[in-house]
Amino acid sequence: MLTTTHSQLRIFSLVSLFGLLVGAVVAFEWLPTSMATDWPPAIRHALRDGLLCALGTALGALPVLFIRSISQRTEDLMMGFGGGVMLAATVFSLLTPAIGAAQEQGYGDWSASLLTATGVVLGMVGLLCYDRILPNASPAPRSVSERGVLDRSVILFVTAIVLHNIPEGMAVGVATGGGLQGSDSLALGIALQDAPEGMIVALVLFGAGVSRSKAVLIGAASGLVEPVFAVICAWLVGVSTVVLPWGLSLAAGAMLFAVIHEIIPRSQRNGHDMVASLGLVAGFCLMMVLDTALA
Repeated sequence: MLTTTHSQLRIFSLVSLFGLLVGAVVAFEWLPTSMATDWPPAIRHALRDGLLCALGTALGALPVLFIRSISQRTEDLMMGFGGGVMLAATVFSLLTPAIGAAQEQGYGDWSASLLTATGVVLGMVGLLCYDRILPNASPAPRSVSERGVLDRSVILFVTAIVLHNIPEGMAVGVATGGGLQGSDSLALGIALQDAPEGMIVALVLFGAGVSRSKAVLIGAASGLVEPVFAVICAWLVGVSTVVLPWGLSLAAGAMLFAVIHEIIPRSQRNGHDMVASLGLVAGFCLMMVLDTALA
């Protein structure tokens, strides 16, 4: 597999940095003031943060316009890093606030913890049932049929990545709908985790015979489910605050299952387990610092 050159890496860094700065300004400054004023603040906040997550996916796909491929070692490092970010977000942005929200509703320490644990289990079971329905497409094949039609396994892989973004959008929506202080850091962490996924989707499609521009477009669009589900879940939480601890714990369970069942195994199946593990620790530490600092 071809690896990136130094010039390509510089282009990647410049494009990503520029896009992140522009996108952050648009998402955090322009959107709240330009949207319809009759929208509830929580809905506007959820849409803003959901779009930030989608922006992370788009920025990850964009460099495929300039680089042909990345080494398997780098891909595993990025996946491990993303898993660490999601793991820290699950703990500090979802589980801890879920327990706190339950306690604010009158639950004791034990009952609040048990409620959160129940929600985590239900969230994991829900995603497990969905995983059983959707065939496993984790190996990320890169093949195309003789007629130029995408191989079914490629389509399933891309579909799995797209649907994998649903619990992330749910987590953002529940956090913003509940007015949690760490909701912005959660959205930023998910955006960081989404970047390598956007790149991988675009690379898989390009390797399967899709044109470079179309592969980037599809990769960028794969994150658009996040703002949709962020708005839906923010609305549900706004209807009743009783939903907040359940929503947070359910989202935490879904994200935890996604990290353990999909991201970590995928990052370590190619013989670069040490690199992937180091990336996971780095991602966890970065998200922990961001979460506690921004909160």
